[in-house]
Amino acid sequence: MFNLLRMDLYRVKRSKSVYVCFGILLIATVMTFGLLWLMATPQGQETAVRIGMLAAEDLGETSGILDGVDSLVMFRQIGLDGGMYNLVFGIWVMMFVCMDFQSGFIKNVMALYQNRWNYIGSKLASAGIVNACYLILHLLFVLLMNHLFGNMVPDAKWGDIAFYLSWAWLLTTAFAALLILICVLTRSVAAGALAAVLFGGGAVVMPLYSILNIFHMGEWLKHTIYLTLAMGPGHYASIQDLYVYATGAGFLILYTVIAGIILKRQDI
Repeated sequence: MFNLLRMDLYRVKRSKSVYVCFGILLIATVMTFGLLWLMATPQGQETAVRIGMLAAEDLGETSGILDGVDSLVMFRQIGLDGGMYNLVFGIWVMMFVCMDFQSGFIKNVMALYQNRWNYIGSKLASAGIVNACYLILHLLFVLLMNHLFGNMVPDAKWGDIAFYLSWAWLLTTAFAALLILICVLTRSVAAGALAAVLFGGGAVVMPLYSILNIFHMGEWLKHTIYLTLAMGPGHYASIQDLYVYATGAGFLILYTVIAGIILKRQDI
């Protein structure tokens, strides 16, 4: 599997999609900081009024929008809480896996590696490595932008950041396993892209959660990947906060095993 993983990582390094998707995250971060600077800082509000973006009577309503927000909360709200990170990362995973089937490259891989679990393991490991790079580099970029914009929000504790990143990585890697499963099952770029949008962006979970909540039946959906990322703890307070690791590990194992079983039964 390690030779296959090395080949996949080489392909990742040479591909444009991994850089384009990360660039989308960075652009969204810059736009978010620029908008918040215009709405929440005195200098920005003056500029916003001058260009007609805000009326003078609206300034009091926007001044407190960053109350209680630190750099970790900012990082979460820019990408992970709302699903944008999973959407962008999921699009990359979809292209990384589905293009093997679309181009026929999967036949060459299967000819060299008879154990098809190696293929699933390599794809998942590659996605996990890219995911870790995305999360860490995006966090560092958020911290940099906060500094460049005059420290609009205070820095979070590094212990809280490490705790959050560890379980967020596990859950987003589990989401990558879901997309690998869908791509292996359908062999379709369209299906993979649709899954990234619907599941990554919460377009399936949130309406269902709202409907079931009317009947007080939506609590179990809080343990889905999307809602766990959105509602999970930002710092460790008690042993109950460790449920996020159980959720992430459970989905990761489930989707990986199903993907491996499906690939073993397919005729390639």
